Amino acid sequence: MHFFVKLGLNLIKMRNLTLFLSTVIFVALCTFIVYWLEPDNFESLLNSFYFVMTTFATVGYGDYSPITLSGKLFAVLMYLIGIGLLGVVIGKIIDAFTIFRRKKEEGKVDYTKENHIIIIGWGKKTESAVREILNSNFSVEVVIIDTLPKSPIDIASDRVHYVQGDLSEEETFEKANIAKAKSVIIFSDDNIQDPSLRDARTLTIAIIVERLAPMVHTTVEILIEKHVSNFSHVKVDEFILSQETISSLAVRSAMYKGVTKVYSQLISRQHGEDLFKLTKQEKWVTYQDAFHDLLDQGATLIADHEQLDINRRLNEKIPDDAELYVICNKETYQKIV
Repeated sequence: MHFFVKLGLNLIKMRNLTLFLSTVIFVALCTFIVYWLEPDNFESLLNSFYFVMTTFATVGYGDYSPITLSGKLFAVLMYLIGIGLLGVVIGKIIDAFTIFRRKKEEGKVDYTKENHIIIIGWGKKTESAVREILNSNFSVEVVIIDTLPKSPIDIASDRVHYVQGDLSEEETFEKANIAKAKSVIIFSDDNIQDPSLRDARTLTIAIIVERLAPMVHTTVEILIEKHVSNFSHVKVDEFILSQETISSLAVRSAMYKGVTKVYSQLISRQHGEDLFKLTKQEKWVTYQDAFHDLLDQGATLIADHEQLDINRRLNEKIPDDAELYVICNKETYQKIV
């Protein structure tokens, strides 16, 4: 008994690779010995391998079993050693999955895929943004970077990954594979009360992001409009002035009742008609061609890039690098593209 206890402890202490190789060698050796002892009974190496594995995993199914004394004695020895060996291997595999799940939950697993969206900083805005991204695109994945000890979102979702780390260190962003990302969103830190300090922290993060991934599209939330000039040398792609946006929306709502519902439809995929981006099609020469063709399909052309005066430039030719924005529902957009 002491021998088997000592053997079990030694198996547990073995390195994973050594244990795996030892198990493979032991299974192969048993397969050949069983077949060598009773070739007429097992008929082939495949049958003896099947007998060895069912003996290790259970107590055998009885469809194949040794009939000679030597075969039975070896089967007993094989069972005593093999079932313990296989049990340790299975235990280590389960432990590996448990450790991986814990590390993923704690944000300690590197993200290796590409064309993902990175959101820096966790808060109510981040939660809403993640939900909007997942509902808008059913293939894109999201990586959240923050300092929380555990993932703020259920790790069962295979489209949301969490990376934990210091937001002032490059290593944290490299773990999120920022160089291969599709875009980055930097939200202002809600834990900082002073708006100027919040913008200063956002600027620090933006500098690191642009240095590591200058070609990745970056969107930054800023609280104070005059601080935009501080970001000019960082080459951030787009700014969102959160306080100004909320104030403007409140004013529009006061002046034009119900207008907030229109805004909600345009900025969210979860409500009514949506805003979609299209590229130029060969059959469209002028904006008028595109406007009428899209209108016939149930979509309304409203802009090219940031220019909203399409209705006054219908006779102009559409440039090849045009980014056309239309208002329609999701089904219509899918038919168009």
